[in-house]
Amino acid sequence: MILPRAALAAALLVLLAACSTDRPKPTPLEQYEPRIAGRQVWNARFGNVGPLIVPAAREGLFFVATADGDVLALQADNGAVRWRARIGAPVAAGVGSDGRFVSVVTRGNEVVTLDSGREVWRKRVPSAVVTPPLVAGERVFVMGVDRAVHAFDALDGRRLWTMQRPGEALTLAQPGLLAAFRDTLLVGQGARLVALDPLRGTVQWDLPMASPRGTNEVERLADLVGPPARVGDRVCARAFQSAVACVDAARAAVLWSRSTGGANAVGGDDERVYGADASDRLTAWSASSGDVVWNHEKFLYRSLSGGLAVGPAVVFGDSEGFVHFLASATGAQQLRLPTDGSAVLGTPVLSGATLLVVTKNGGLYAFRPN
Repeated sequence: MILPRAALAAALLVLLAACSTDRPKPTPLEQYEPRIAGRQVWNARFGNVGPLIVPAAREGLFFVATADGDVLALQADNGAVRWRARIGAPVAAGVGSDGRFVSVVTRGNEVVTLDSGREVWRKRVPSAVVTPPLVAGERVFVMGVDRAVHAFDALDGRRLWTMQRPGEALTLAQPGLLAAFRDTLLVGQGARLVALDPLRGTVQWDLPMASPRGTNEVERLADLVGPPARVGDRVCARAFQSAVACVDAARAAVLWSRSTGGANAVGGDDERVYGADASDRLTAWSASSGDVVWNHEKFLYRSLSGGLAVGPAVVFGDSEGFVHFLASATGAQQLRLPTDGSAVLGTPVLSGATLLVVTKNGGLYAFRPN
């Protein structure tokens, strides 16, 4: 029996979770001498966050949704609640925001958009969604697990266009790539990065980030993982269990692609791109050439989160709730801060000087490195 695309994605998510239980024990953490200062500035717990619900940061606020259907805007500097809304349905993917409009997607495939905490519209899409919506230019862009991209008017929910291209039936049940670049919409379509005209949904260019090989759909699965790491015109991303690659989005050219395993998003700055492979071996690649700058195995099997570059450090969370600050030039441990002991999910989010991580137990922890 051939399963529908959404069912295949759900089955893959279960398969990946089952495989993770067979991993070797996490490598014990080494003693280290802190090289930078940093502290927790606030923490909160508002309910079940859920493994796929990614927060957003805009205009000095963090936007967070719970799996139970609460959407909150929090002051980034102190965690104070600016507003809180109840959408009346479990949330599957979120949050996208431009600072005014906030969009999430329910498990019933409804796109719900709020204006300063007040619901203004909700519209259904035909497939499940696990990628956070993108809100930009008074439009809301949503990508389903079937890779179809839908554009809505942020003001009234009017559907503007839908773009769907043929591709592999199996898709990845974790947040994909959906981002803005100047006046272009970037979307992941399998292992390819596609630029769309946000007004009409037409393809402007299409670049391969990886060349997946395999004898079956699971082995060929190489969906691009979000969020991407963007610095200027350079956009870098991971293709699931296949490669890490960078493109020059202004010239529509692939700069480099390096074969490597791994499932989580990469981080990046002016000089390097950072990521962990399937065994949590950390690597830093030259952002310009793709050459390996450094790698180490100090965090093997610690289920590292996606990476985020913050000044002279790159930050990863792990399965025991620790947040690791590593020197971006060498990978040396600079600082280690605890949370609630449960796994750090997704990728850390930055607003100004405040860094937010979300834990499996539903904790929100804000840190300020110095």
